[in-house]
Amino acid sequence: MNRGGAAAAWSDEGSGPPLVLLHGYGGHRGFWEPWLPHLRDHYRCVRIDLPGFGSAPAPRDGDYSPRGLSRAVLGAIDALDLRDATLIGHSLGGAVALLTALVLIDRAREGDPTRLAGIVSVAGAAYAQRTPPFVHLASTPLASLGFALLPKRWLIRTAMRAVVASDDVVTEQRVAGYARPMQSRARRAAYLRCARAIIPTDLDRLVARIPEIDVPALCLWGDRDPVVPLAGGRRLAAELPRGRLEVLERCGHQVVEERPNASATVLREFLTGPEGPYAGGSPPAAAEVPDSPSGS
Repeated sequence: MNRGGAAAAWSDEGSGPPLVLLHGYGGHRGFWEPWLPHLRDHYRCVRIDLPGFGSAPAPRDGDYSPRGLSRAVLGAIDALDLRDATLIGHSLGGAVALLTALVLIDRAREGDPTRLAGIVSVAGAAYAQRTPPFVHLASTPLASLGFALLPKRWLIRTAMRAVVASDDVVTEQRVAGYARPMQSRARRAAYLRCARAIIPTDLDRLVARIPEIDVPALCLWGDRDPVVPLAGGRRLAAELPRGRLEVLERCGHQVVEERPNASATVLREFLTGPEGPYAGGSPPAAAEVPDSPSGS
């Protein structure tokens, strides 16, 4: 159990080198489903529901700050005894992945077994920036009333349309999946607490430590991302000692949902490429998962 009373939930599928997949704000582990056909035959895919989101517990006293979420991820890594894992985080999950990587690096210096092989930031938060409108609204005093009274599917549909390059990716199935956890009063409260604590108080110190993450690193961005601008991806790739940037055209913030085939291809090539965390391995054969029309 994570200090602060919040723990993660997860699914554990496939076999091979472990991939730890972390969703973004308001998300859940289902975000990664378009990648599973590409990965689970060759990798152990641990998809995590961060505390307060998806099916994870949402205790009243939970710590839903990025650091608190990172502690829950570390708890999962320890519980599953994962070694040589690649952390993969989207949006807020990207920030959580960076925080988790720094802790694993500190632990390795103290003699803990090697648990970190690589890191992938998928449109991941890292630096001070303008707070996205939907997160800003969730941090306001009236947000609790709005979350309770407004139709959940309408809220999700509106938020999704604001962050993707094409509305075609905003399917009723996806909207329903994101809206379902919001029916829980406890999870709505967790969403609000997370929004209010989403910027670490020691952000400058954490940013200064990014160059310590000296493992193979991929920054995967959409060229039309309105949430975490591409400039942030460029900076992160430059500051990570072994970082590289890949940009998908005609793609917004929901990279995995908008461009499943293209993004999975980039990921597979990174994982087993000459400078990847599992260099020398055979990349899985491509699976057919339709990209959204925005990526056609």
